[in-house]
Amino acid sequence: MTIGLTQHHDQLQQVSPPVVLDVHQSVLGKKWSFTHADERLAQGISQSFGLPEVLGRLLVARGITFGAVESFLNPTLKSQLPDPNILKDMDRAAARIADAIMGKQKVAVFGDYDVDGATSSALLRRFFKSIGSDLRIYIPDRIQEGYGPNAAALLKLRGEGIDVVITVDCGTTAFEALEAGTNAGLDIIVLDHHRA
Repeated sequence: MTIGLTQHHDQLQQVSPPVVLDVHQSVLGKKWSFTHADERLAQGISQSFGLPEVLGRLLVARGITFGAVESFLNPTLKSQLPDPNILKDMDRAAARIADAIMGKQKVAVFGDYDVDGATSSALLRRFFKSIGSDLRIYIPDRIQEGYGPNAAALLKLRGEGIDVVITVDCGTTAFEALEAGTNAGLDIIVLDHHRA
């Protein structure tokens, strides 16, 4: 019985994955080892795409199939971004913005003051500029106005002749402010990733 256990223990030692980069113990006390991967597939990926073996192995371990290697290694926005139509009423919002642009209506972006809101506002400004249309950007004062759309700011935009307001990174829960803006004649499109 003891001999059988010893042989079994020796067999387990031979099957255990090799240590990666000679790291026998990390700071957290873990041994670095490769995740099990189909060796033939890893080698096929390495050879077909001219990659080092270790990269082929990592791709297979991450579940990247042979057909997905090219798009994984050379990602594009078109292939990596989700379908925008998963957002509620995206078709209606896109149509309203297109109508505003074609009709030379005044459009404003109401952005949040953090990085999500600032970059979203900048991207929309760049897009509108590229098609020869103007865009008003409104970023609320964090101290004076707080977070998200507020009735006073939306009414101010309407007073400037703005027809359409696109909120970015804010607006999901600004019910009263959005109602005030809508009642004043604004069409408001809420483009926000926050949950209601």
